[in-house]
Amino acid sequence: MQTIRCVVERITYQNPENGYTILKCRVKDYSDLVPVIGNLIDVTVGSVLLVKGSWKADAKYGRQFVAETWEETMPATVYGMEKYLGSGLIKGVGPKFAKKIVQRYGQDTFTVIEENVEALIEIEGIGKKRIQMIAASWEKQKEIKNIMLFLQEHQVSASYAAKIYKQYENDSIRVMKENPYQLADDIWGIGFKTADQIAMKLGFQKDSFLRLRSGLMYALSELSDEGHVYAEKQQLGQTASGLLEAPLESVMAVMEEMLQNKDLIQEKEIRKVDEDGNPVTPIYLPPFYFAEVGAASKLKKLAASPAGDRLYVKLMEARRKTGNASLSIDIGTIQKKTGMEYDEVQAAAIRRAAAAKVMVLTGGPGTGKTTTVHGIITACRAYGLRVLLAAPTGRAAKRMTEATGLPAKTIHRLLECKPPEGYHKNEDNPLEGDVLIVDECSMIDIILMNALLKAIPPTMRLILVGDIDQLPSVGAGNVLRDMIDSGIFTVVRLTRIFRQASQSRIIMNAHRVNEGKMPEIINDRSSDFFFMENKDPDALVSQIVELVRTKLPRYCHMEPSCIQVLTPMQKGASGASNLNMALQAALNPAEQEVCLYGGEKTKIQKKSLFRGGYVYRVDDKVMQIRNNYDKEVFNGDIGRIEAVDEAERTLTADFDGRKVGYDITELDELVHAYATTIHKAQGSEYPVVVMPVVMSHYVMLQRNLIYTGITRAKKLLVIVGSRKALSCAVRNVKVTVRNTLLCERLRGKQEP
Repeated sequence: MQTIRCVVERITYQNPENGYTILKCRVKDYSDLVPVIGNLIDVTVGSVLLVKGSWKADAKYGRQFVAETWEETMPATVYGMEKYLGSGLIKGVGPKFAKKIVQRYGQDTFTVIEENVEALIEIEGIGKKRIQMIAASWEKQKEIKNIMLFLQEHQVSASYAAKIYKQYENDSIRVMKENPYQLADDIWGIGFKTADQIAMKLGFQKDSFLRLRSGLMYALSELSDEGHVYAEKQQLGQTASGLLEAPLESVMAVMEEMLQNKDLIQEKEIRKVDEDGNPVTPIYLPPFYFAEVGAASKLKKLAASPAGDRLYVKLMEARRKTGNASLSIDIGTIQKKTGMEYDEVQAAAIRRAAAAKVMVLTGGPGTGKTTTVHGIITACRAYGLRVLLAAPTGRAAKRMTEATGLPAKTIHRLLECKPPEGYHKNEDNPLEGDVLIVDECSMIDIILMNALLKAIPPTMRLILVGDIDQLPSVGAGNVLRDMIDSGIFTVVRLTRIFRQASQSRIIMNAHRVNEGKMPEIINDRSSDFFFMENKDPDALVSQIVELVRTKLPRYCHMEPSCIQVLTPMQKGASGASNLNMALQAALNPAEQEVCLYGGEKTKIQKKSLFRGGYVYRVDDKVMQIRNNYDKEVFNGDIGRIEAVDEAERTLTADFDGRKVGYDITELDELVHAYATTIHKAQGSEYPVVVMPVVMSHYVMLQRNLIYTGITRAKKLLVIVGSRKALSCAVRNVKVTVRNTLLCERLRGKQEP
């Protein structure tokens, strides 16, 4: 094995799935840049590396250095110092100032910054403010380097270093040594497995309390990621025991201690048995337990309390006087106001909404949900009621505003989410209004529903609108279905497909899929639903790229940015991750052609940042993948990168007119969104959707997934893949039952 010391000049290729990286590096005594290949996922341009490995001759690419192990070091040469300072790691120093500083101080550059940073005032253009920025960034990077070295010593990805420093600052290494499992609790993106890897290297025992506790929390959080609100006690113990390779008795003993400490909550046995006939004992993480109990209690109280608005009071008074319990408003008057005609079910929905405290309105595409909601709003406003509108996502809220003409907010903004305090709207500071109408409610998980219910005063009405046949929420719970199944609320299901909607094959085929029938495929110019046969996963990617880049923009007369690729899975050849790399290369390449003064054309490099194997480039389409209350961007929000500051290592993304800044250490919250999973597309509509459906997606091929994907397309849908895969999905109605007791609690069969 040989050792080379090198400076990273550029990153030619990175595979984010396996970490395989190709670097071009400057190495002493070599005139040309040396290709260095291996698992070097956390390296940045300007890094100085000490790499151990061996040389190999590749028939196509020539002589390469294959890295076995590597570590990052401080540069020793003047050239390396300039590269390091100009890489963007030290805020306040870009390539221009790096050159000036190194020219002035040479080999003493780092000593000057370390011991006498004020001397930089001698450099033209560097003022006191910039010196303070450089000094703070130098100290931070020094500590991050120590954390990186600590992680590398224990063979853990150094990409977590900045996050760890941000959380614990100078206590970082102490925390990792004392309780590495704390990282999994405190830092988003660092899971149990990473923390466990550090702990094992530090000599923690497999049956230590800290490890078993963290493993149980991890097993529960994994279940919540699958949509479960609780875990069955014995099953949880066995799952954690297998995961941790620890005796079941030890795991159960730690679980009992966690129950005593209220780290976990055990519900009393419910009227339910497992496969062996034993009573089920639910174990909850506290936030999910209190959310489920709280949501059930608040929903029952809300439904039982009379509304305080003029319409409700007058209706109840008229019903008492006439003895007619079904007396309601005159639909004819509403029709005149809206200029619309309602069928019997829609009219019944509007009449029932006029007298309901809590109501659910559900139905598939083309059944008139929006028209019915418009009628309900008109009826309420005719009697002077104040109507609030909300939806789980920004896109759904925007669509609601366009459909009704009234302002709609995301639930988070309605509740005035102000970190770190939380929601400003709650029991002590409730919402002000008479009626709250919430759209896309199949997306609402139990945590968000409980937060929303806290802010609804007892006299307010609540109308929930959603398609019950879509995928359930990404978060834990099955709120809308549980509410319908409980049988204690007014529920109206719209089933009739209106004539205008029936002319759309997207809508007709969505209903066919929902009924277990194969879509009707007629690929002619009058259709808005196309199917293209392609069973080859590699050829499929090229076909999708060509559809999005040229064919569909020409056919539909719209920009590629209006076309959304939706796929069942994240990984694999036709998964969102691989499709995003292919689409980014085609739609937003690194070089951009610009016209100079006088009409002459030239190519310039687009500004970009590298992070974790991904390139974030100006004009990239991106999606936020976690709720960030500080930035007020939420899971599923889609934006576009507007600006990149390579020196400061920051970027700005535009989310529907809101500018949001990201430091490079925060970019794991942001993924490319040329392609996204169908789950992530819930609550959104796109003019044109391209959807691969192939047998490699087999584990995800379910009817409600395909139905949800189809219903995301507004004007045109193109499915690319195999009929066999599509048929498998349409036939598969087996949906994983989620562990939730909301329905039982609403019925009063399960008391906390």
